[in-house]
Amino acid sequence: MKLQKYLAENKTYIIAEMSGNHGGSLEKALEIVRAAAAAGADCVKTQTYTADTITLNARTKAFYLDGGLWDGSWLYDLYKTAYTPWEWMAAIKEECERQGVDFLSTPFDDTAVDYLESIGEEFYKIASFELVDIPLIKKVAATGKPVIMSCGMAQKEEIQEALDAVYSTGNRNVVLLKCCSAYPTDFDTMHLHTIPDMAERFGVPVGLSDHSEGSLGPVVAVSLGARVIEKHFCITREDKTADSDFSMTAAEFARMVRDVRNTEKILGSGISYGPSKAEEQMLKLRRSLFASADIRKGEAFTRDNIRSVRPSGGLHTRYYDELTGGKHAARDIPFGTPISWDDVE
Repeated sequence: MKLQKYLAENKTYIIAEMSGNHGGSLEKALEIVRAAAAAGADCVKTQTYTADTITLNARTKAFYLDGGLWDGSWLYDLYKTAYTPWEWMAAIKEECERQGVDFLSTPFDDTAVDYLESIGEEFYKIASFELVDIPLIKKVAATGKPVIMSCGMAQKEEIQEALDAVYSTGNRNVVLLKCCSAYPTDFDTMHLHTIPDMAERFGVPVGLSDHSEGSLGPVVAVSLGARVIEKHFCITREDKTADSDFSMTAAEFARMVRDVRNTEKILGSGISYGPSKAEEQMLKLRRSLFASADIRKGEAFTRDNIRSVRPSGGLHTRYYDELTGGKHAARDIPFGTPISWDDVE
């Protein structure tokens, strides 16, 4: 598992969320794994639920979606269409292993946790909507494995309660994800300044579960200290699924990975002052004091015969006022000569 290694190395861990983008085809699911690995994902994530384990087959107003991306859907019907058959999970996990990426899944009830344990899941994800499911969080945390929890919609107190639920089992391996649970997410609802606040307030690594368009959100998040990035992934948005409208294509995901990795390079490994390796050869172009005219021995240094110019090699410019304030030449100094203390009486 790369997650703990990346956290230790301060490298961003990038998750490709498959969700329902397989469209009901195992072969498409395996294709997504291969495409995500080729695009640079560190992990491919699924969701482990059935319509019956996540909701009720009820036809009352509470179970009807009015507005938003899934307007006009009954919850049970939506989840029945979008779910990933559990019998696929082992095959998806095996394909992840072949492709060199981690397998991760989000369980939505106790039976899903038990099933994922049976196939050797190495760590877990709690979805934003389940952050308030304290028994489920305790069940997951009790495995002793790392837990990533999305915090969409959550108040500070709710996040703390979820963390306390994890900690009550003795498990301290937690990552929180800033998230806006709107599909898709508009930029003005993301509030990514919350990321460093979450890291300081809760004392755990923080990342971003992002449903916005493009790579900008992840790049900004990484620049603010995000350690994990999660994005929905599809082969093409032309394959219409419940998640395709806010999912990245393989080409877009690969571009995001490049943007994130370049952001890591730009940020560097720590605070740095002084010349970098690339700058060292440019030090010779810094300013210093040179003779800007022929200067005779005994002649006073003036603003007419010495100047601060590029390149380096002469005295530091901090001595300009001292030299022109009454110092004289100790020898003849030709035009274009760097001034040294040997030139000063």
